[in-house]
Amino acid sequence: MRSLARKSILPLTLVIIGAAAVVGDAAEETYTPRSSGRSGFGKSGEPGQSPQGQDQDLSATASAEDGIAYTPRRTEENARIGAIFEKDDQGDHFCTASVVRSPGRNMLITAAHCAFDADSGQPVNDLVFAPGYRDGDEPSGLWKVSKVVVDDLWATSQDEALDVAFLVLDQKDGKHIQDVLGGNTLGIDRGFDNKVKITGYPTSRDTPISCQNRTTKFSDTQLRIQCTDFEGGTSGSPWLADYDPKSHTGTVIGVLGGHEGGGDQDDVSYAAYFDDDIAKLYRRAQDED
Repeated sequence: MRSLARKSILPLTLVIIGAAAVVGDAAEETYTPRSSGRSGFGKSGEPGQSPQGQDQDLSATASAEDGIAYTPRRTEENARIGAIFEKDDQGDHFCTASVVRSPGRNMLITAAHCAFDADSGQPVNDLVFAPGYRDGDEPSGLWKVSKVVVDDLWATSQDEALDVAFLVLDQKDGKHIQDVLGGNTLGIDRGFDNKVKITGYPTSRDTPISCQNRTTKFSDTQLRIQCTDFEGGTSGSPWLADYDPKSHTGTVIGVLGGHEGGGDQDDVSYAAYFDDDIAKLYRRAQDED
């Protein structure tokens, strides 16, 4: 079994691995935690306790208590966030990803430690994405990842400042994922103080959780947030700002990861700050598509 369990994150140049890289239900729901045979780094694929939450859509009802996780409804916004599996959906999902707008209309964003195996020095070549996944239901089906794009310094030294990956997807039924679900924009240099909504998939449950709060500065390269119950499996969760209910889109200013792989406490999480290095990585991913 592939292990992502590296205990140190070291200092990252911009390059792509491989050919530049190879590769609303309104009722409250309850869940039973399950065990996972997968070892994880940071907040990828480690089981924990299942949170209890109120089933409401934060974009429509901003009354959700800041920093407290809840179960979001099925909405257009949440439909473009999903769980990452290996090979198929028969094993445990272990990370989270979301659709980000690109010229090819086929791109996801997640944490680099979700998609690159530091032990082997290779990108993971058998990932699949299940957007809107709930209780085994895959409303938009499974989408195969054809290419993993990470920074060369992440690949060689796991620099926490560059714990970001862009995933290129194959078409499904002749369509690109952005044509089916839309996508969020990428936000660069947005500062350290932002009101965001985070949505992710803990490995211990088969539904997502969401949380809203303000980000703070942890370091020059890291954002920090307090949100309850973001345990293993939530690595790669998008930090969404400026959500527009009319267009059903927002701006991704971070993904859960970075410092300590996203954090070693369920109630405190981190994200690499999106600066010019991330912008260059995004452009490189487009060029290599």
